[in-house]
Amino acid sequence: MAETVPVRCPACRRDHLYAPQIYPCACGAPLAPPMLRGASPQPITHRTWTDDWVTVRCQECARQDQWPQPELGCPCGTVLRIPVRPVSAAVPTPPASSGPGSLLRPAHIPFPRTATVPRPSFRPVTIRTARDAVTAAARYLTWLGFSDVVQPEVSPSSGIDLRGPGLVAQVDPSTHPATLRDVECLWLNGLNTSAASVFFSLAGYAEDARARADRLGIPLFVMDLTGSPQPVNAPADELISTGV
Repeated sequence: MAETVPVRCPACRRDHLYAPQIYPCACGAPLAPPMLRGASPQPITHRTWTDDWVTVRCQECARQDQWPQPELGCPCGTVLRIPVRPVSAAVPTPPASSGPGSLLRPAHIPFPRTATVPRPSFRPVTIRTARDAVTAAARYLTWLGFSDVVQPEVSPSSGIDLRGPGLVAQVDPSTHPATLRDVECLWLNGLNTSAASVFFSLAGYAEDARARADRLGIPLFVMDLTGSPQPVNAPADELISTGV
């Protein structure tokens, strides 16, 4: 299993336990970036595609490759970059057993115990481009139970990136937190079409945007580059718990 490290959000001082995503190396061994214990997480205020990847070395085959920088979305809306041990400082571990059950399945968002209908594991889509972010959000909405989630052939001026029966969703892949206006426009689109509204953002949300979403009942999610959305408000938690 991936090592778990304590993380304290510098913005709201909330404590979290964080375990990085596990992915298979090219050799088939489960691999996760090694956490740098004792290092302080850094809020992400500016995001670039090239800076959000880290070099990780496989302990089985010694292969080095680029992996998404571990990130954590705090419920306060802050997105934190979790420090990783440099490859030069990585400590080798004994080879993993090759017996049955020795390979770990990729980590996924656990389905809450309050839920009544179990889901299969969510399979994320690694985000490298803005289109990848929309694809990851569409896959997640389908996992939640929405049907026929599609991206409009022509991007409307409203900013709606995904639609489905009874659903409108916006995906903000920019390097700036989503604004109050973004949330209100999404809500109005949902109101006009009698559809549920869901928002995904890579850079989190402005404080007033999150407060308005809470009052309007709009689920807010943040996504890291692994393509695994995390809920940041109560409506998002409820959507995960109950599904569609």
